[in-house]
Amino acid sequence: MKRVDVVYAFIFDPLKQKVLMVNNAHSTWSLPGGAVELGETLEQGVIRETKEETGLEIEAGPILAVNEAFFTKQQHHGLMFTFQATVIDGEVQIEDKNEITEIEWVDIDTANELMPYHKNGVEELMKSSSAYTFQGNVN
Repeated sequence: MKRVDVVYAFIFDPLKQKVLMVNNAHSTWSLPGGAVELGETLEQGVIRETKEETGLEIEAGPILAVNEAFFTKQQHHGLMFTFQATVIDGEVQIEDKNEITEIEWVDIDTANELMPYHKNGVEELMKSSSAYTFQGNVN
């Protein structure tokens, strides 16, 4: 199996109580995000992927969740890191229509239905965080 690191941005609007989600053209609804590229940190990856998918520039906060799965069909061992994220610039727009078909702010109940892999729901994501440090190149 090939190891694949995937990053997601949890962007929450506290005034509207809504979560930003994207509809992936060849998959399902998810938070904005994708695979980390070679030589890229997790934080750089979530910033790039969010911009590529939504047109938004974000500031990445703490990691809220780490999920792990084996994707047997693709022969991938996936590690998924969900970052808290804050929009710092831009307007929501689909940047690549071959990759993303819709972008929508959804309520918490809808987000929970679309993301059943967060077993304690979006509410739990909003309460927790994990420390993250890029340690640079280690010999």
